[in-house]
Amino acid sequence: MDQTVRAGHDGADTVIAVDDLRMTYGTVEVLRGVSFAARRGEVIALLGPNGAGKTTTIEILEGFRLRSAGAVSVLGVDPANGTEDWRARLGIVLQSWRDHGRWRVRDLLAHFGEYYAPFASPQQKRPRDADELIAMVGLAEHAGKKIATLSGGQRRRLDVAIGLIGRPDLLFLDEPTTGFDPAARTGFHEVVQRLAGEESTTILLTTHDLAEAEKLASRILILAGGRIVADGSAAELSRRVSGQTEVRWTRAGEAFRHATPDATRFVRDLFAEHGDAIADLEVRRATLEDTYLTIVRQHDEGGEAAAVDAFEGAA
Repeated sequence: MDQTVRAGHDGADTVIAVDDLRMTYGTVEVLRGVSFAARRGEVIALLGPNGAGKTTTIEILEGFRLRSAGAVSVLGVDPANGTEDWRARLGIVLQSWRDHGRWRVRDLLAHFGEYYAPFASPQQKRPRDADELIAMVGLAEHAGKKIATLSGGQRRRLDVAIGLIGRPDLLFLDEPTTGFDPAARTGFHEVVQRLAGEESTTILLTTHDLAEAEKLASRILILAGGRIVADGSAAELSRRVSGQTEVRWTRAGEAFRHATPDATRFVRDLFAEHGDAIADLEVRRATLEDTYLTIVRQHDEGGEAAAVDAFEGAA
């Protein structure tokens, strides 16, 4: 995998371009040459163990922290020099936020929306309609309630709405579904898929919920030791790391399983040989959690070079 090629993509669809990003605190080098790119409408999950440098990377992209070295472009602008017009094109959902308890939900969103009105354009209407947004995040029944009375999950939905009120071109999500019940999580996933698919919003999320990352993200970046050690879709990472897919089935009441690098061909041959006698067919590749733990373990045991070599060698 050539990270420089990815980061060097210079097409009109490029929303984020990071090349050899470095960050040092005193004598500690937190980021050691991070390179990647993100295109319009991509949903990217940035994963990594605590201390890997995820928060620092995101803060640099958001313009909240100055980097030590490297080149960064977000929406065509160096975040270190971002103007108010540039910031109006970003949406940020922090991990937690507990201000404005006396405000009512609709009033707060409408108030925040006013800040985005001067940055509207014929191509991008800003802000979103507050009531439309409230319905989108599942808070229609609570629009008139004071924020202090909301449950944790409802408050988190409001956090998401605040990040979306300006109709951002680029959305940062930090552990977005913390406190969500299963129904709310499903609703949120539909919102993310709608934003990326229908509105071409680029979304960069961090999460410890690997199943959620696998479901939402078109690309996975794994950050370990201050470097990107893996970059690809969940399926690509799984194939490169494990190289095998497990096929399970039953025939005449007897259970079988087989590991193969080409599940499609194996299943086709299986049916060609046994036809309708095959039942309970299941094709299982390694999950993102399996892949992630393997890559991070390789890094911990052998350092960054071992993790990258293992990933690239499989590719």
